Amino acid sequence: MGGKMIVGLGNIGRDYGTTRHNVGFMVADEIALRFKKKFTPGKGEYYAAEASLAGEKVVVLKPTTFVNNSGIAVKAAMEKYEMAVDDLLVVCDDFNLPIGRLRLRKSGSDGGHNGLYSVIYQLNNDCFPRLRCGIAQAVPGSVASPPRGEVKADFVLSTFEADEIPAVEKMIRTAADATFSFITEGIENAMNKFN
Repeated sequence: MGGKMIVGLGNIGRDYGTTRHNVGFMVADEIALRFKKKFTPGKGEYYAAEASLAGEKVVVLKPTTFVNNSGIAVKAAMEKYEMAVDDLLVVCDDFNLPIGRLRLRKSGSDGGHNGLYSVIYQLNNDCFPRLRCGIAQAVPGSVASPPRGEVKADFVLSTFEADEIPAVEKMIRTAADATFSFITEGIENAMNKFN
């Protein structure tokens, strides 16, 4: 079948909807909104929205496995839609980047993100593009520093502060723009534009 698959990582359920760890879902929702498509249950542990852009089939995916097991859903969906690894773009949060900052990469490690780890593990491959969206609190006059251990788990499951929301909303729109660039122009051009 082929095409492009955009996977937003997040946790399913009302309790998690607006948490930092759900930025991937927020970007997926923005993309589906632009396509005027709704997510429907897939043949696996995910919701999918199917569309096309510039003659390319696009599948936007939201795994329902919870972040730490995202790879199970991604693998099943890639098999169903017959997608190649380099046609995949995984969108996730990154506590090493301040809010508003995006980092697009062709491949690489999980960088401490359990969802990315799961995708790499299930695909047995780390050569897929990923878009990291910053969620670290930027303290004026200092560099945002990621929390450690238990504090990290609490942090990624916390909601954004009211004064962070405008920057988060702008980042989500920019991340969606980057995704569309990936679909129509490829990863290299998208990296040049959005990194």
